[in-house]
Amino acid sequence: MNPHELTGAGLTENESKVYLALIELGPALAGGISRKTGMHRRTVYDTCDMLIKKGLIGYILKNNRRLFQASNPSRILEIIKEKENLLEPLISELNLKYGKTKEKEETNFYKGKEGLKTVFEEQLQAREILILGASPRAYEILQFYFKWYDKTRKEKRIKARIIASDRKIKRIPLAEIRYLPEKYSSPVSVNIYQDKVAIILWASSPYAIVIKSSEISKGYRNYFELMWKMAKK
Repeated sequence: MNPHELTGAGLTENESKVYLALIELGPALAGGISRKTGMHRRTVYDTCDMLIKKGLIGYILKNNRRLFQASNPSRILEIIKEKENLLEPLISELNLKYGKTKEKEETNFYKGKEGLKTVFEEQLQAREILILGASPRAYEILQFYFKWYDKTRKEKRIKARIIASDRKIKRIPLAEIRYLPEKYSSPVSVNIYQDKVAIILWASSPYAIVIKSSEISKGYRNYFELMWKMAKK
């Protein structure tokens, strides 16, 4: 066995060499360990003292000389667990600080009708939903689903502001709609809610890209407000 394999358990290279030597030799004097490892006798004594403190070896006196013996290797796992227990409160505190200072940014892809339902159900946790480029195809693709969605949104009092380029977009509960010229019509719509932006392609095989980022969300919100002022009722 290579001594380097034990360094991952927190042992120094010298400690690994001495411990492995005692595993192979059994009870041994410092001289025997020195010959086995090629280490100086003084270094062997110093290393044995460190291993004794860690509980990895012990010794008995025989003719006033210390006879060293390795402890059960399971002690190595106990040492690792002890370190984990000592570090656990520190890691918990660091995670708490990390969560406060580091925003988790992520991008997820959703395909098909069921994937889109997941995106829209997530929006039901928001206080307001901004929709840029609402497409009438949405009600064709998720026709029966949107009846439930709009009813639930109304029950939760979640308002929506919608910018569309097709006046076929029908009136929706708790929603204010403004319109752009029809020439700007597109099968792509953008839903902005909380710290997320959902870019949705309303096609026969629909899909959505959801980006979680406060900076990107803020950028799209600013763009939406600009378009909102330009759009007509």
